[in-house]
Amino acid sequence: MRTLIKFENIVKEFDGQLVLKGINLEINENEFVTLLGPSGCGKTTLLRILGGFVDQTEGKIFFEDIEISNVPAYKREINTVFQKYALFPHMNVFDNIAFGLHIKKQSKDIIQQKVNKMLRLVGLDGFEDKMVTLLSGGQQQRVAIARALVNEPMVLLLDEPLGALDLKLRKEMQHELKKIQKEVGITFIYVTHDQEEALTMSDKIVVINNGEIQQIGTPIDIYNEPENRFVADFIGESNIIEGFMIEDYQVMFDDKKFECVDYGFDDKESVDIVIRPEDIDIVTPEMGMLKGIIRSSIFKGVHYEMSVETEYRDFIVHTTDYTEPGKEVGLHFFPEDIHVMYKMGTY
Repeated sequence: MRTLIKFENIVKEFDGQLVLKGINLEINENEFVTLLGPSGCGKTTLLRILGGFVDQTEGKIFFEDIEISNVPAYKREINTVFQKYALFPHMNVFDNIAFGLHIKKQSKDIIQQKVNKMLRLVGLDGFEDKMVTLLSGGQQQRVAIARALVNEPMVLLLDEPLGALDLKLRKEMQHELKKIQKEVGITFIYVTHDQEEALTMSDKIVVINNGEIQQIGTPIDIYNEPENRFVADFIGESNIIEGFMIEDYQVMFDDKKFECVDYGFDDKESVDIVIRPEDIDIVTPEMGMLKGIIRSSIFKGVHYEMSVETEYRDFIVHTTDYTEPGKEVGLHFFPEDIHVMYKMGTY
């Protein structure tokens, strides 16, 4: 897959505060890439630097192997969809979508053809004469996407575009955005703090915290193989435990030895361990690798979330089988369910 965008040691400083601390990242052609992290981590700043709205303090940006740091925003083959859609309230749907084409002085026939194509793509056939102020939030978002795509950019930047939508509509639009990206075949770079959005839509996730990349990988890699405590804690729910490696394939925590599938650590090295709640089975006490008391059981729709108190800690367990609070149970997990991570700052 061809590299389309390359960030090389991007540093950004605002009023003496480092917001980005040397970002190195490659983004491929036709990828759906999500920049994921908590508010204030630097993800939107990185997006705005790529879009040409903000200058980096240090570093270079390459687009198709050409350095574009000094190229103004309007000359970059990049369009942006913002959280506040910035539609023109005095225009109808057609004219909002066609705005950029009019600026480029394209012919009336070409404009009609391209706007109609975009209306079909975003599912707004028949809405062309409607004023945008009369549309729902989801429909306005579709207009904003169509307006950005009609200019045929090589890259579409999306800065938390679903943040203003309700939960049900947000989930629908996640699937719609992925479908649109596959149909138009261009690179989407998406900013969000919502882990589910990132896991649902992305080909590649870039996890950022405090201006630094913590991990880059597929949604499956990020979820199943977090590289450190921050990633494990930020992506989904986790039981994170301090322990140490006895040797390859053997880890110790809570005064017990456990077989695992990890290797390459120093003997007796302090590590963090993550076990996902859905990877723990509730069994009888005598069958358990650990024993504990169920302290709470909350129905979450597709599973029960149980808090199990053992001698050393509380474990979160997700299971479809109900067990009443107060009962003694065993906890069982397999070696592949134990994921060993380097301590942050030691890898």
